[in-house]
Amino acid sequence: MEAPHSPAAETTAATTANFTVTARLAVESPEQMQELGRRLAKLLRPGDLVMLTGELGAGKTTLTRGLGEGLGVRGAVTSPTFVISRVHPSLTGGPALVHVDAYRLGGGLDEMEDLDLDVSLPESVVVVEWGDGKVEDLTEDRLHVLIHRVVGDTEDDRREVTLTGYGARWARVDPALLAG
Repeated sequence: MEAPHSPAAETTAATTANFTVTARLAVESPEQMQELGRRLAKLLRPGDLVMLTGELGAGKTTLTRGLGEGLGVRGAVTSPTFVISRVHPSLTGGPALVHVDAYRLGGGLDEMEDLDLDVSLPESVVVVEWGDGKVEDLTEDRLHVLIHRVVGDTEDDRREVTLTGYGARWARVDPALLAG
């Protein structure tokens, strides 16, 4: 299986006052999206917050499934839309994966407090789908994954993925590692 990195992928890095690092890449299929998740999992450690943004069907849960495989967690990673949050314990002694779907949650961090993400974060990798405007205040260090897809009546599986790391933790990560 070919890695989701393509010759068209473009990587840029910027370390500024707010410590950001960015990588952009093209993903051609759901299999490549899942592989991207497996590769990103190698960079993740306990305490990492990953925010996923994209239209319905963009591949957020597919990417999270790959993260779960890469982290070696228990249980099938599926969309937690109706249960809001699922915890997948590690089978390998690594961090658990806390997978949250904030789509149905309207409020900001106050509404998210009921999920105790601040308690889970230090020892887990927390992945939040639809977390924009809701979880940024959990930590200054976070990885934001923005997935663009063609919308409308199409069978096109191509996606453009932008990975932006915020905070000192991600300032130390080479953007080429994010893009693979």
